[in-house]
Amino acid sequence: QVQLVESGGGLVQPGGSLRLSCAASGSIVSVNAMAWYRQAPGKQRELIARILRGGTTNYADSVKGRSTISRDNAKNTVYLQMTSLKLEDTAVYYCNADVVSYSLPGVKGYWGQGTQVTVSS
Repeated sequence: QVQLVESGGGLVQPGGSLRLSCAASGSIVSVNAMAWYRQAPGKQRELIARILRGGTTNYADSVKGRSTISRDNAKNTVYLQMTSLKLEDTAVYYCNADVVSYSLPGVKGYWGQGTQVTVSS
């Protein structure tokens, strides 16, 4: 089994910053791409940042220039540093990882439970 656990969400004022973390654990052989999604109330879940094992990144236009995704392969952990937060960044943020595990063949995508980020004055 593989688990993803996010942390770092909370309440932040507009213009503020926060850092989300997501750690993968369990019977892991390797973690390939890792990504952050978010889902605002009444909206579909959207991909906002993705990082490959080698470090290549891409971002959604909505967060580009304000966010940095990074990872620590030794810890199977991905981070999302967000700055200049806006009201519209309010959402539940989910971590996703493509994992090769000892228990299943091939690559399987896993999701974290989500962490709430609320931007409000």
